Amino acid sequence: MHDFYYNGKELYCEGVAVKDIAAEVGTPFYLYSHKTLTDHYTKLAKAFKSVKPLICFSMKANSNLAVLKSLVKAGAGLDIVSGGELFRALKVGVDPKKIVYAGVGKTRQEIQDAIKAGILLFNVESTGELVAINEIAGKLKKKVNVSLRINPDIDASTHSYVTTGKKESKFGIDLNTAEAVFLDRARYHHIDLCGIHVHIGSQITVSEPFVKAFRKVLIFMMQLEKHGTKIKFLNFGGGLGIIYSDEKPQTADEFAEKILPLLKGSKFQVVFEPGRFICGNAGIFVTRVLYPKKTQAKNFIVVDGAMNDLIRPSLYDAHHDVLAVTKNEVLKRIKADVVGPVCESGDFLAKDRNIPDFQAGDLIALMGAGAYGFTMSSNYNSRPRVPEVMVSGSKFEIVRKRESVADLIKGETIPSFLK
Repeated sequence: MHDFYYNGKELYCEGVAVKDIAAEVGTPFYLYSHKTLTDHYTKLAKAFKSVKPLICFSMKANSNLAVLKSLVKAGAGLDIVSGGELFRALKVGVDPKKIVYAGVGKTRQEIQDAIKAGILLFNVESTGELVAINEIAGKLKKKVNVSLRINPDIDASTHSYVTTGKKESKFGIDLNTAEAVFLDRARYHHIDLCGIHVHIGSQITVSEPFVKAFRKVLIFMMQLEKHGTKIKFLNFGGGLGIIYSDEKPQTADEFAEKILPLLKGSKFQVVFEPGRFICGNAGIFVTRVLYPKKTQAKNFIVVDGAMNDLIRPSLYDAHHDVLAVTKNEVLKRIKADVVGPVCESGDFLAKDRNIPDFQAGDLIALMGAGAYGFTMSSNYNSRPRVPEVMVSGSKFEIVRKRESVADLIKGETIPSFLK
C-alpha cells in the first residue's frame, strides 16, 4: 500500500498534487511519502511485536537524511554497508546500539570508525575480515559483537543479480566453515562471536525461501549451542518483495505467520534489515516529456529523466508502472518505450508499454521508485543528479537540492603541466 492516488485527473502524494511540486521544483525529481515510509515500518514492527525485534532499515535502498530521520524517529535502527552510510546514520542521530554493519569488503578504516562509534555488531562475511576486526579492536582496547553471515545455499527465486544466498555468491560463509570458526572462537580475544546473520536476496515475494533458509540456520544454531556457543543475535536480514507490476507479495502479517512459529521459545534478539519493503512504494520518479518520436519500427516517448537517474530498468530489466501525472482521456493509447537523453541504447525507463500517447510537456510518474533509485544514480553524461522531495500531509519540502553543473567538477583540477 502507498499514498499515491488520483484525485479526479490529478496524481497526488498524500495531500499534495504532484503537478504542483513539479511546477516549483522542476523535473526530473524523486518524490517520497513520509506517511508510507513510517506506515510500512510500523506494520513490520507490529507483526513481529511478540519477539520485540530490532528493525534496522537497510540504508543502501535509500540513504536520504529525511528518509532516515523519519524512520529513526519511528523507532528504527539502521543497517549500513559503508563508512559513508555510518556517517549518514550518525548524522540523523540514531542510537549506535541500533546500527548493524554488513558488507563483504569493509576497510580497516571503516572497521575502526565503526568500533569507535560503538555500533551494535558487525555482520562478518569472511575469516579474513574476522581477523582484521579482532586486531583493530585489540588496538582500540575494545571487545566487539560479531555475527557470522551464513550462506545457506538457498535459491531465493528472484533476479540473479539480487540473489545472495546461493553457494556461488560472494556473500556469507558456508556452514562447515562457520562451524569451524565458532569452535575456534577463543582465538579471537577481542570479539564476542555471538550472532548469526542470513540474507538470501532481494525482492522475494514468497515465504518458502525464507522458511527454508531460517530453518537451516536454526538447526545450525542448535548444533552450535551443544558445543557451548551462546548466540545472542539472530539476524534474518531483509529481502521482502513489493508490488512493481503484477506481483503478489506477502504482507508483513503473512510473513510473520510463517516465521514466528520457527522462533517459538527462542531467546535471541531478533534483527530484521528491510529496505525495499519500507521505502520502495514510498517513492516515485517524476519526469517530463521532451519529444514523442515515431519510427517505422517503434514508438518512443523521450523524457528528461534517464538511466543515470533511475538505472533499475537498464540494470535489472526492472518494471516501474508508468502513470500520467495529469490524466488526459483524449489521448489514445499506444505501445511505446519511455527513453531518456543518455547516449546509450540501454537508456530506457520502460519498454513496450501500453501507455497514453504522451505529448511534449506532459508529466510522467514512474511508480515504485523509492528503493534503489536515487542511491544508484550517477552523473553519467555529465548530468547533474536530481532533487529529492518529501511530502507530509499537505506540505512538501526539498530534502536534497538539484545539483548544478558546477557541482559536476567539484574537486577536479587541471594539472599544472597542462596549463
